[in-house]
Amino acid sequence: MQDAIIVDDLVKSYDGKKLAIDHLSFNVKKGEIYGLLGRNGAGKSTTIKVLTTLIGYNSGVAEVLGLDVSRNGTEIRRRIGVVQQEEAFDFTTVENNFKLYGMLWELPREEAKSRKEMLIDLFELNELRKKRMFDLSGGQKKRVQVAREFMHGMDVFFLDEPTVGLDPIMRRTILDYVKSQAKKGMTVLFTTQNLEEADYLCDRIGIVNEGKKVAEGTSSELKSKFGALRTLKIEYTSDSLVKKEDLASGIDEKYITEIEIAGNEIFVVSGKIEAVVGKILQNLAEKGIRSDKIMIDNPTLDDVFMKVVEK
Repeated sequence: MQDAIIVDDLVKSYDGKKLAIDHLSFNVKKGEIYGLLGRNGAGKSTTIKVLTTLIGYNSGVAEVLGLDVSRNGTEIRRRIGVVQQEEAFDFTTVENNFKLYGMLWELPREEAKSRKEMLIDLFELNELRKKRMFDLSGGQKKRVQVAREFMHGMDVFFLDEPTVGLDPIMRRTILDYVKSQAKKGMTVLFTTQNLEEADYLCDRIGIVNEGKKVAEGTSSELKSKFGALRTLKIEYTSDSLVKKEDLASGIDEKYITEIEIAGNEIFVVSGKIEAVVGKILQNLAEKGIRSDKIMIDNPTLDDVFMKVVEK
């Protein structure tokens, strides 16, 4: 697959001292949804501003669709869509926002009208169409910001925290629509503070901290590599006393962080749960203890994020 976005050893400083982007490297393939995660001030928005030609950079490589962002700004801007955290065109009504975008992208009148109506309906903006943008709530403005970008065709879509202030139903509507367009070949660079969204939407994820990439991979890869401690819960039936030392028999102590027994439930906390679960069940069976129910919690992106950012 061809890379739609290439960032290689990118450096950006606003004041010549502190680096907002610190030798950052990643690539996004055509049709891929790539999530860029990080704390506030980690460099996510600055990276998007560089890639969308809004600001320059100090050194490194930044390419979109094979074009250098420092030399091909006009051509790049014709082929991308951008939803930033800042608002734009808030002096018009919702309906006129869509009309204005149709004019800016020189869409034929009937095509612009058709797209406008489709998007207003999809993003549930009918009741707001005559309201001015500055009268809308933050979530309503964000809906318009995302929806109007789809007035024009684009090869790459940059979304900088696009679901802030939205209710869960509208968040899912937006994420599903972005997914559907990616399946048609659109590339997406997506930043968010909502890790559940990133887990749902993104094909791959890069986590940045203080301008540097500290982890990258699919959600599953990151959870497997950086997932925090996991808990094994076993509900059992036995008339005899269950002892912790019997449960841990034959298991390297480095694999078990904690064992608790409460009533007819056993809780085992481990950073390598897959290495201990079989032996624990074997130990129970050898003591004549029946395991009625077994549950293992799964690591989340929150676990990964906390581990790689705080370390």
